[in-house]
Amino acid sequence: MSGEREKILVAMSGGVDSSVAAALLLRAGHEVVGCFMRLGSPGETLDELIPDDACAPGARGVKIGHQGCCSINDAADARAVAASLGIPFYVCNFKKEFGRIIDYFADEYAAGRTPNPCVRCNDWLKFGKLHEYAKQIGATRIASGHYARIDAGPDGSPRLRRGVDHTKDQSYVLFGAPREQLGRMLFPIGGMPKSKVRELAAEFGLRVFDKPDSQEICFVPDNDYAALVERRRPEVLRPGRIFDESGREIGRHDGQHRFTIGQRRGLRVAANIPLYVLSKDAVSNSVTVGPASSLLASGCEAGEANWLLAVQPTGWISLLAKYRYNTPAAPARCRVLSDAESPGPSGRAGRFEVEFDFPQSAVAPGQALVLYDAAEPEVVLGGGGIMKVRRTA
Repeated sequence: MSGEREKILVAMSGGVDSSVAAALLLRAGHEVVGCFMRLGSPGETLDELIPDDACAPGARGVKIGHQGCCSINDAADARAVAASLGIPFYVCNFKKEFGRIIDYFADEYAAGRTPNPCVRCNDWLKFGKLHEYAKQIGATRIASGHYARIDAGPDGSPRLRRGVDHTKDQSYVLFGAPREQLGRMLFPIGGMPKSKVRELAAEFGLRVFDKPDSQEICFVPDNDYAALVERRRPEVLRPGRIFDESGREIGRHDGQHRFTIGQRRGLRVAANIPLYVLSKDAVSNSVTVGPASSLLASGCEAGEANWLLAVQPTGWISLLAKYRYNTPAAPARCRVLSDAESPGPSGRAGRFEVEFDFPQSAVAPGQALVLYDAAEPEVVLGGGGIMKVRRTA
């Protein structure tokens, strides 16, 4: 970014990454405003302090002073860091919008798909509601502690790149950013490894310098996602059948939502070879299992496409396709599909298909399929949500 002083809104989660991002921007001479997104996660006690219409159109959030803002740990950490930096700190009430993400999560599992709520959170909140709030307070850009980068492409327009620390890279969950907003996004720590971020946190005297990273979905702190789905959609909790590839019943289960594609443990099926979940059918509430070889996919189709290119590609193009957060991007080719599709939850309607150069394992409907440039593997071209999977067999 340029050296000119700007007013920048920093999404502060209370963790070390966003805290260092705020400190770096302040050190660079910018006017920094901290913002904690109140999402309604378990354990919050902010209801009396933060009205439901905070951050509604025309509202200016709720400014939290330097003493006793709330009892939620992350909000308290974010407030303390903002206080130590001497920057304004606001809490925005996105509880209603976050409820939409939890509903999406439950609905996807109920429909037999495997969702990625972090992608939706970025799409609907960080690239949506938070950008709206930034405009209200006169901030020119929004910054966060994501491990990703924004730079200028050959034509001078901004593009999304992977974080330097590939073990922490979060470009996969950021592909849904509207192309026109890339220039307003800042990732101050995207060009450094995690170890350096912690060193800087200690150097800045931030209390969160050694705070552990969050490892679970924020609204499923006990990692029991199936129980959450059952609370939100109790109709999914019903007995069903487990079939082998020939259609023979070999076991029973308590609901297809309790399984994910590629799962091996917890099947409760006796067999002479390791078995994996190959597919699920939400209508019949059935699960099909088989050997690892049957998990291989030659390609897939994705919907709700978001292209970060100035012009959508025409015909087949070679690229790298990443179909799961913790799986390396695989060589593939892709083409845009022209037939009509109804807009999905993101409001986007484009579709594309991908053919892998080599069969890939456990490609699951509902997951994000993110595309990277074959010539510059650090550059994100776009992505979408997996709709259909083509098996090799």
